[in-house]
Parts: sequence; structure tokens; C-alpha cells
Amino acid sequence: MIPASGSYQLANARVHRSLTPGLAAPFDADGFALAELAVADGKITNIVAQAKSKTEANAIDLGGRIVLPCFVDCHTHIDKGHIWPRRPNPDGTFMGALNATGADRTARWSAEDVARRMDFSLRSAYAHGTKAVRTHLDSVPPQEEISWPVFEAIREKWRGRIDLQAACLLGIEGVRDKAWFERLAKRVAAAKGVLGVVTYMVPDLEELLDQVFAEAIKHGLDLDFHADETDDVAAISLKKIAEASLWNGFEGNILVGHCCSLARQPDLDVLDTLDKVAKARLAVVSLPMCNLYLQDHRNNQTTPRWRGVTLLHEMRARGIKVAVASDNTRDPFYAYGDLDMLEVYRMATRILHFDHPVGDWPKAVAATPAEVMRLDGDGVLTAGGSADFIVFKGRSWTELLSRPESDRIVVRDGKAIGRQLPDYAELDELMVG
Repeated sequence: MIPASGSYQLANARVHRSLTPGLAAPFDADGFALAELAVADGKITNIVAQAKSKTEANAIDLGGRIVLPCFVDCHTHIDKGHIWPRRPNPDGTFMGALNATGADRTARWSAEDVARRMDFSLRSAYAHGTKAVRTHLDSVPPQEEISWPVFEAIREKWRGRIDLQAACLLGIEGVRDKAWFERLAKRVAAAKGVLGVVTYMVPDLEELLDQVFAEAIKHGLDLDFHADETDDVAAISLKKIAEASLWNGFEGNILVGHCCSLARQPDLDVLDTLDKVAKARLAVVSLPMCNLYLQDHRNNQTTPRWRGVTLLHEMRARGIKVAVASDNTRDPFYAYGDLDMLEVYRMATRILHFDHPVGDWPKAVAATPAEVMRLDGDGVLTAGGSADFIVFKGRSWTELLSRPESDRIVVRDGKAIGRQLPDYAELDELMVG
């Protein structure tokens, strides 16, 4: 039992080396060690290796259960979330998803509709143990005038529970309207957001990227791209983004999502791209659930032949920051999901082989996305840091990742929160008509 107030000590907590910087402890082959955590006034006041002597009588003995810092989900679309019941993907393809979402946005995305679905998503994420979320906001006219004010109101409502960031989302062709894109960049800057676009291999891609970087530099914005969400080997916009960053001398943070086509390209081309990505200090996030579901979809006539994820192992070997995230939730791009980062990490482990050895892959759902999002102190367990963590029943990776852990204990500011997930029935009236 985690006390509702006051100070306490957790004994025999199994923590991971990659998420407890500075802890001197005998870590096992999977990176785990037993530790004692002291909590007071919403902070972790001390974290040390578990003493071999008997646990203090007043300590809460976790019996070797895993304790992880609260999750950081750096690529989501909570403005799209939960529209599947009223606008399913007609054929399961990427274009089917794009067209269905566009039709639903035009017909249904009022301020109330967006706000209620966003809040529903955040309640789910919070209950599962997520502390910070970056969402993309569809920002094609006139939706940007609706969704950005909604986002600002939702961010304020959730302040202190979830750190909420937003990146604008539009196709790169929208940048051709320079005056409109300048206004959008100003709007994003006013909301302390992130400048984002979806890149395609259009003839003027390099020129358009220069405009994106120019606006980001002008307004002091970080960048977040969707890139190469396709199996087309000719899709090389990840490399073009890295080149644009280098020749523009960009110094902000850049996160690039998807990068699926990289896994299909010849080795020499891959090496050239990865060298440039590393030199430009880009970070990459893979979306294992959505891309496994959507990429190489063959209309159920034949079996898909590849996994849809990008080359995270090769990136990490070059020192590139890598993460995994939720992406879409119950919308035409992905019919499932609940913004549960444990599910994301479980699926990533299976799809991307985050084991044998585990190494520092747990950073991909905590410390690394926190760094990319400039959330100092999040995603790790350290003395002096906030007491924001999750206590699981699992005592090893195979135990943790074999069950949903629906009875996990989420602790925020040192206190266990209520974990009531919102009922889908709350959204029923939004699905009618």
C-alpha cells in the first residue's frame, strides 16, 4: 500500500540501469538491480542499492517487483483519436485512412468534438502511467483555427498531471503558401508548440524544407516530421531532412517519425542516410503498432511481407536518439490501442527485438523521448527527482511483458492515483449521425 501522504520507503524494488542514472548497484544480465527508494514531499529523496541486511520494519517490501519511471509518449494524434466507430478505414490501406480521416475532419471536428475526444485519450494515458504526451494537430485550413485553441485549453486543464505538447501537422505542399505558413508558424510559436510537416518526394522538397527550417529558426521552434511512411524505396525524405538541417545550421531539436522505407533500401543508401542523420543530430521515433498494422496492407488478399518499422538498431549503434510511441488510437490509421506505453514497449520488443540483450532499450519509452521533448528530469528515477513512477507485479522482462499488468500502481508526486479508465460509452453521442 502506497500511503496517501507523508514519507515512506520502498524496499526490494527492481529498477533498470538505463533509467536510474548514477545508481551504483550489482545489475543483472537484463540490467535490473534491487534498490531502496525513499519518498517524501512528492520527491524521491534517495535511491540506493538494496542492502543485504533485513528490510526495515516500516518499509514497503515490493518483493522484487519492477518499478519504472512514468512513461513519455512523444508521437500521438489525440485530435484524431476514437473516431473509428463513425469513420472506419474502408479498406485498411494508408490512403483509405487518409481519406476517411479527412472526410471526418471536414464533417465533424468542432471544438467540442475535438476537446471531448482529446480529454478521453489523456484520461486513458494518465491511468496507464504516462506523464508527458506530444500530439500532432491536423492544421490544414480551417482546422488550425479550431484545434489550437482547444489544445491550449486542454493543456491548461491537464497541467500538473500530463505535460502536453503539440506539433502542427500538414502535408509539405501546404508550405508553398508562404504567407499562410508564416501565420501558422506564428500561431504555433504563440502556443509554445513544435513546427511539423509530413514530407513526400515532391519535386520542390528541398526548397520547401528550407522554408520550414527558416520559419523554425525565425520563431525559435523545434521540428517534428512525419517521413517516408511507405515501402517505396524511392522515398528518401529522411535523408533530405538531415541534409536540410546541416546546410541550414539548425540547432534545435528535430524528431522524425516513421521512416519506414529506410528498411527497404539498399545497404549503401541506408549507410549514407544514417551517417547524415547522426551528423545532423536527428532523433527518430518508430511507431511499431500502427506501422505493423497499416504498412504493406494487401486488402486481405495476401499476407503482408514486412513489419513496417525502421532501423532502430542501426540508428542506436550510431548514437542516434531513438524512441517508440503510440501514434494513432482507434482511428482510420489504427483501429486499436489505448495510449498504454507498456503495450507499445511490449509490441516493440516483439516486433523490433528489444531483447537478447535488453541493453538500454527501456529508455525508448521514457528517458529518450523526455530528452527530445526537453522535459528535464522526466523518464528517469533519481534522488531529488519527482516521485512519478509505476509499480508492476512483474519481476523480470518475461513476466512484465507477458501480461497486460492492468493492476499496476501508478504513483504521481509520491501518491498512488486512481486508475479508472474512461468508458467508451461516454463517446457514444459523438458517434451518431
